[in-house]
Amino acid sequence: MAVTWAYARVSTDDQILDRQLEAFEEAGIDKRHIVTEKQSGKDFASRREYCGLVGTEEAAGKLQAGDCLMIYSIDRLGRNYNEIREQWDYITHELKCDIVVLDMPLLDTRKSGKDLDGTFIADLVLQILSYVAQKERENMKKRQRGAYNAMKVDEQGRHISNRTGRPVGRQETQYPENWKEVYTAWKSGQITAVEAMKRTSLTKTTFYKLAKSYSA
Repeated sequence: MAVTWAYARVSTDDQILDRQLEAFEEAGIDKRHIVTEKQSGKDFASRREYCGLVGTEEAAGKLQAGDCLMIYSIDRLGRNYNEIREQWDYITHELKCDIVVLDMPLLDTRKSGKDLDGTFIADLVLQILSYVAQKERENMKKRQRGAYNAMKVDEQGRHISNRTGRPVGRQETQYPENWKEVYTAWKSGQITAVEAMKRTSLTKTTFYKLAKSYSA
């Protein structure tokens, strides 16, 4: 018996899935068949729940021929035009499953799969929407870069948030006060790396990272 699966995803832990889940419940999807994930779409390999649903080269997924995959919006399939098209074709042609996109009723292969005109319209809409999704992402990145570049920079070269007044982004590890002394002793062979780490209270990874940067 064919099953309709639903896949909901947000990119970070700060975002919530409520809107997508409510839409799936309204569509009558059994909660047992709703797969959720809080994971960036940057790398499909890291989307374990999604991969468990559609499968990978090493293992089959939950979706079987004749099943249906429901998503809230087209960008849940990928971050750009090529990714979206690739996933769409894989699911519909390789897995032989249907796809339903809730916020765009025209993207419903259950209705258009056997109708030439419907298939043409769905394919055309898919191309337009996946293109728009990619352009919107590119524009969002441009806006983010613009806002970042417009921030004030402190004496240490860190960008300061206009909203919080605090440095933004990942902060670089600072050299300990006794770094030069310890580093020199280590490089000259007077002390071991283990001893140098103890004196600077640094982990192995951080110590060698700073050493590499310091000697560059």
